Amino acid sequence: MSDTHHSVPGSGAPVQRQGTQSTQTTATGGGFSLTEDWLAAAVGLLLIVIAWALFATGGSIKWLAVAPAKWSNIGQAAQDFARHLPGYVALFVTFGLLFGASVTLLRQRAGAFLSAFLVVFVVSALILILGAWVNASKYNLEPPLVALALGLIVSNVFTLPQWLSAGLRVEFYIKVGIVLLGATLPFTLLAWAGPVAVAQATIVSLVTFFVIFFAARAFGLDRRFAAVLGVGGAVCGVSAAIAIAGAVRAKREQASVAITLVVLWAIVMIFVLPFASRSLGLSTAVAGAWIGTSEFADAAGIAAAQAYGDFARQAGGALAGVPDASLQAFTLMKVVGRDIWIGIWAFVLALVATTRWEAQDSGVTARANPGEIWARFPKFVLGFVIASALVTWIASHYSLADYRKVVTPQFVAPITVLRTWAFTFCFLSIGLTTRFRSLAATGLKPFLAFTAGVAVNVVIGYVLSAHVFASYWNSLGQGS
Repeated sequence: MSDTHHSVPGSGAPVQRQGTQSTQTTATGGGFSLTEDWLAAAVGLLLIVIAWALFATGGSIKWLAVAPAKWSNIGQAAQDFARHLPGYVALFVTFGLLFGASVTLLRQRAGAFLSAFLVVFVVSALILILGAWVNASKYNLEPPLVALALGLIVSNVFTLPQWLSAGLRVEFYIKVGIVLLGATLPFTLLAWAGPVAVAQATIVSLVTFFVIFFAARAFGLDRRFAAVLGVGGAVCGVSAAIAIAGAVRAKREQASVAITLVVLWAIVMIFVLPFASRSLGLSTAVAGAWIGTSEFADAAGIAAAQAYGDFARQAGGALAGVPDASLQAFTLMKVVGRDIWIGIWAFVLALVATTRWEAQDSGVTARANPGEIWARFPKFVLGFVIASALVTWIASHYSLADYRKVVTPQFVAPITVLRTWAFTFCFLSIGLTTRFRSLAATGLKPFLAFTAGVAVNVVIGYVLSAHVFASYWNSLGQGS
């Protein structure tokens, strides 16, 4: 992946740690380093607070969180776009102001960023419109996957203009998206999900990580690279790889390889898991749990779970469980159970890398340095936790049924739309900054190590979903 950050010559220029994926551009003053992490957390939390303030006064941020409506022909898509054009303009202005201010605070050229971001925004809007096609799920045209594929094709076939790179801020977009993700995951949702979902997610996260980590080490790969690969497979690939690369100071190309492997297997699993579930005759909820346990990306998993639910709907009762149970079980397993491990792994591995690995590399015994651990810890994860805590407080005033009826449509759903925009910006930027030639130079070992984790992950996911915890998951598929 090419470097998406550009330093400005002269005194006070942004500083970036070369060779790391989670590149931290900083502006230092008064003993405090203003990093991309802090700004991403601030942008995400500001959007959430505004949404909450409007919700608390009987309003909603839905007018800003514009998203294309479902369409079956080009005329419908064009009419919907024209009707919501003011919303698209307002959303671009909002993102432009927040992102542009962040770039300015990092002492970089906001004008250069905004001109490039306009291209990213327009292309992302077209991708989201394509994703609203009624047959999009049939062909797996999920917006993040389309954004990634389009970016990869364009970047590897054509030579991009240099000025466009200013708007391809992969890390910043994904960090904002992760903070917004926190607003959709209240801590109480873990209690609502039940100990079974949490237990299954914990088993999968731990086993998959250690299988990939030790396989990578057996192949002679660096510990930091092994950690990024391990967490990429154990949790949510792209965001986890970026967070962990920053925590352990892995090389940029190592995180790029991890992201590529995650995306590769995520796409494969979109087709494999629903087909295997159908062949085994699994209920919708059990299939959704298996997909949530064994998929490596939220967008790909949602596509697979939705596909199985649609198949169950078309099968007319041939499969056990209600169609929506597949997506519900997937959400509990992947979005709630596994994704919450991003922060846990980031903290633990930042601690291990600081106190053990660097000491072993230097040959000098080091004691835990809280300051260094804090400096290494991905600050945007704190934004994720704060967002989740805020929504937990809001959710505490509602039952699960009322939360879904009142809070979700007026508060959570619009934030989810903003998160989808941020993730689409990210995936498009990943594609546009990834060169297959540079990735091919890494060799076969990372692929083999990650694939070992894939094999174990799929088997464990099936056993836990279809046998060990089958009665729990099937209870989600009862009723109408």
